[in-house]
Amino acid sequence: MDTREWALLIFTILGQIAAGSLLVLLIVRALALRIAGVDPPDRFTNGPLYIIFPIMGLALLSSLLHLGNPLNIAKAVPNLGTSWLSREVVIAVVFVILVGVYALMQWRKIGNNVLRTVIGWITGLLGLVQVYGMGMVYMIRTQPAWNTLATPVSFLVTALLLGVATIAAALIVNNALLNKGDKKDEQQLEMLRKALQGLAIASIALLGVEFLVTPLYMAYLPSQGVEAMQSLEMMVGTFGVIFALRLIFVFVGAGILATYIYRNASILWKEGTLSTLVFSALILILTGEVMGRFIFYATHVRIGL
Repeated sequence: MDTREWALLIFTILGQIAAGSLLVLLIVRALALRIAGVDPPDRFTNGPLYIIFPIMGLALLSSLLHLGNPLNIAKAVPNLGTSWLSREVVIAVVFVILVGVYALMQWRKIGNNVLRTVIGWITGLLGLVQVYGMGMVYMIRTQPAWNTLATPVSFLVTALLLGVATIAAALIVNNALLNKGDKKDEQQLEMLRKALQGLAIASIALLGVEFLVTPLYMAYLPSQGVEAMQSLEMMVGTFGVIFALRLIFVFVGAGILATYIYRNASILWKEGTLSTLVFSALILILTGEVMGRFIFYATHVRIGL
């Protein structure tokens, strides 16, 4: 992989973390609102919200290594009607702006709760569109290993899985900051318990989808011509060890550790154990998804020159 492809790897992974994290956080906040009203959920979710803007900002900065010149972003606008690459760039810029606006509104309590919620969900849905656009950029006829439904589906699963893991870790940190000292906010702890259990279940479900898509994709490639078969051979041959480690890391992080997180979430005095489980799951899932994205770029074979 050359520098441009590494830049794309960083851009897509960070962009999907930002989009997935915001959507997951909005769902957590909506459920917390049903438990506690407005203010406690804001304190519970605002901390994790503030990390999404810098993550997406870093994603855009990494994309500049691919574009070469920041002014090239403006050149994407005239091609919105015909080019998914142009749409991806423009959507990413709009998304990071709206994330910043939403975070500012939550921080400074600008507008009422309904308005902030609407802005949040508009931004979250735009994040999903961004992930979809990222996938459509690679639906290219001359790249048979990319030009399958598995590309946008796997991008969406990656976004949600990394979003679940990132928000779980961010909630743990936020809870530690909110509950310093001996006095504990029982309502916050109850929301954390339920959130972590829900996120653990979501993680296991997403793992199931990922482990369904991967073998179907591998079984489909041989029917797509010589170039697709070459991609498959590199996947299981040249990069076979990385491919196997990627599956193991994601399985352990999203499956086994998520199961332990679900069981330990109800025992909140084991905060050290819970934090270790959550952060270990995040590291394993992130490492596995980065490996998967590396294989995605490293094994594509173009038809013709």
